[in-house]
Parts: sequence; C-alpha cells; structure tokens
Amino acid sequence: LTGYGGFNISRTASFSALAALWVEHGGVYALPSLRGGGEYGEEWHQAGMLAKKQNTFDDFIAAAEWLIKNKYTRPEKLAIAGGSNGGLLVGAALTQRPELFQAVVCSVPLLDMVRYHKFLVARFWVPEYGSSEDPEQFKYIYAYSPYHRVKPGTKYPAVLFVTGDADTRVDPLHARKMTAILQAATGSDRPILLHYDTKGGHSGGKPVSKIIDDMTDELSFLFWQLGMQG
Repeated sequence: LTGYGGFNISRTASFSALAALWVEHGGVYALPSLRGGGEYGEEWHQAGMLAKKQNTFDDFIAAAEWLIKNKYTRPEKLAIAGGSNGGLLVGAALTQRPELFQAVVCSVPLLDMVRYHKFLVARFWVPEYGSSEDPEQFKYIYAYSPYHRVKPGTKYPAVLFVTGDADTRVDPLHARKMTAILQAATGSDRPILLHYDTKGGHSGGKPVSKIIDDMTDELSFLFWQLGMQG
C-alpha cells in the first residue's frame, strides 16, 4: 500500500517496474487517491492540507482497513511505503495505527513536523503544512507529527528508513532521529533500520544501477518481513 497525498500532485495508475515485480511474486499493489493530492482538483487538495492534513492520513488508514476487510491482505502481511511527503504519510500511519501494518519503508521523510521548516528548503512548504511558530497551527501540527507521537512500549511494525547526506530538500535528520526514538521505544522485536547513503540525495539523478540497488534493498526488506519468496 503506497501513496502521496500532498501538494496538489496526482498519483494515478501507471506502469511501475517495482509494482510489476511485486505482483509477480504474489503481492497486491494498492495506490489509493488521498485528499491533499491533485487527483480531483484544488478542492481535493485543500481538503488535505494545513488544518485538514489529518484527512490525508485518515484516507490512507481507511484504504488499509478496506484491504483487510475485503480479504486482500491481513495486518501481518500488509506493508506500506512512501517517500518525501509520502514518507510523512507512512510515518503518520505507523505511529497512529501501528497494529495495522507488518512492515514500513519510509524514504526521505518529513517526520519532525514541529521543526521541519527550520531546515533546508522546507520553509517554502509552510503554505502546505503550516508552521509551529503560529500558535493555532502548532496545535494540529503537533497532533500528527510522527516523531512526537512515538509512545514507549508500543509494538511498532518493522521499519526501514531511507535517506542520504546529499538530500537538499528534506534534511536527513528526520530519518535519523526517528530511527533512534523508535529503536528506543518499540515494544516489539521487529527491526527498526536506517539505510543511510552518504552520497544519496532526495530523488532523481541516480544512475540506473543505483536505482536497482536501492529497489533491491527495499524489496529484500519487505520480502523478509512479510515472509515472501524472492
């Protein structure tokens, strides 16, 4: 289960080598339309931004529940993945409903939403998320900020965080500190891992060989945690 749900960007069905490989190995690949995206126009976008950002996470969680209810999967076989704003999405999902998921791949994510705007170019995203420096906006940002929702003793799913030193958009501090706090807090024996690329950036510009290596690492993690055959 994957998604984005932000910045008026549409994520619609298209060919994906990763999705094809996943299905060839017996998986089901789900891509729901989430409020905050651009799939249904600007009103749809505005329904998942600023004070309404929780709607995006609710839509994603509802998609997971639908897949389980309709027997496409069950929690111990359900993985979620997202990057950038989609990393925030899966970070929120795993901290709000950890019992729904077995494994998570969270790439180049925003996770400390209280301080996100202080680093790199993130100040330009305040119109989308808001700023904790505004007392009213602080309330809803803090309420969903994944880093601030981690609770000691909670049985969290297995998580692979992916980031890199050369990310000039989302500071890798998000993935680093979230890895640390989850490793300290989780009440389960599932691994909390950080894949840290000292030369990797946010997205784009990668040679095909590097893209294949990264996809292999992420799929290997998911196959391992879901008990799939490679």
